[in-house]
Amino acid sequence: MKWGKNSVGWHNGSKLHLIINDCGELLAFSITPANVDDRKPVPDMTKDLIDKLFGDRGYISQKLFEELYERGLQLVTKSKKKMKNRLIKLIDKILLHKRAVIESINDHLKNICQIEHFYHRSPFNFLVNFMAGLAAYTYLPKKPSIDIYPNDLPALPPTIF
Repeated sequence: MKWGKNSVGWHNGSKLHLIINDCGELLAFSITPANVDDRKPVPDMTKDLIDKLFGDRGYISQKLFEELYERGLQLVTKSKKKMKNRLIKLIDKILLHKRAVIESINDHLKNICQIEHFYHRSPFNFLVNFMAGLAAYTYLPKKPSIDIYPNDLPALPPTIF
């Protein structure tokens, strides 16, 4: 973590990057200083993953897309406003709209597991609080999840899923 200054004053900022599955379970996480590019931790976090990875616009990069695609992982994101439209599979578009579940998980981590705490006096205390919050989240009986096998969508053929 690095100290940085913004309009409010000096602070020790960090970002939490999460990868989850459709059941809301944590697959990978990374903590970076707040001034690190969002795309930097992605290759290390996705080493053992295949198929599809859904992210927000902050992860758009041709180089990152190609690197992940060579390993069998397709990065799916919304387009930026000034980008050309591109064709996207219907199931990818539906799942991209379900990406908001990660915000629910962030909310659970902050409010229920109390992972967001501003007054740590040492990096060790920060890491202990952080790991305890992640462990508490994994034991929650009901996690935010996505029903990717919906029974109430008869218009979609089952081959999509």
